Amino acid sequence: MTDIEIYEFDRQGYLILPDFLSRDEVASLGETVDRLEAHALENVDKPPRKWSAWDSDYHVNEELGYYVKGEKAEGKTLIIEDFWNADPAFDFLVDHERTMTYARSIVQGHVTINNSEIRIRYTGNQSGTHRPTGDKYTYRFNENGIDCRMIRFIYFVHDVTEEEGAFCVVPGTHKSNLQSPYGRDPDEEPGMVSLEAKAGDVIVFTENLRHGGVTNRSEQTRKTIHVGYGPYWLMSQNISTMDEPQNVLDRTLERYSAEQRALFTPWPDRTK
Repeated sequence: MTDIEIYEFDRQGYLILPDFLSRDEVASLGETVDRLEAHALENVDKPPRKWSAWDSDYHVNEELGYYVKGEKAEGKTLIIEDFWNADPAFDFLVDHERTMTYARSIVQGHVTINNSEIRIRYTGNQSGTHRPTGDKYTYRFNENGIDCRMIRFIYFVHDVTEEEGAFCVVPGTHKSNLQSPYGRDPDEEPGMVSLEAKAGDVIVFTENLRHGGVTNRSEQTRKTIHVGYGPYWLMSQNISTMDEPQNVLDRTLERYSAEQRALFTPWPDRTK
């Protein structure tokens, strides 16, 4: 990270990184997300089911190894978690060189992946504004620089404008001592900023930042890929498996290099 990027991330709690992925990478990811969406919609209401610690009901897809909840309807969203298992087209994101450069500049110590989800937001959908609290979400700055517990990268496979349900933040709230008094509607909150992005762009932010998604007022379905990173001791931060071991199948790990497997492995076991 450059000095300017470090300053701006510390000041605002996020960065927009343009042209982060190549055209070929964007095309491949976009096609794969479309296929996975179609498969998930065919199966989302079927057994087997799993209730998560956050009272969310997921379909567990034994064929492709993902968890999914939601529906395709006005105002609704579809969330597909553990997409690593579903298709090798996602493998290059596991240890994507530019991503890891930023992740290791923001998270101190041994960094691992703790979150993987595809968010598909249909017309009329919004993501309620929130700022998680608790030790695993903290943001600090010490003698070694930024010390962030949880960060997330959003990869854009198509352009997303404010009208199309842009990701939104209240800049600087990762340093606030108080919770917002404004409720959860991102369209109404003072200080909320919509972060428009182009295909191939990435937004990286601290989970300690107040964030959400403004209402998708367009006819375009908004599709983004999310990958979360944090210190090695954090377990899964997917809603379906919150604070449980990662749902990365043995057949998936067999495809990975030692470096990739280490991103799903606590530090003491990094050589396995």
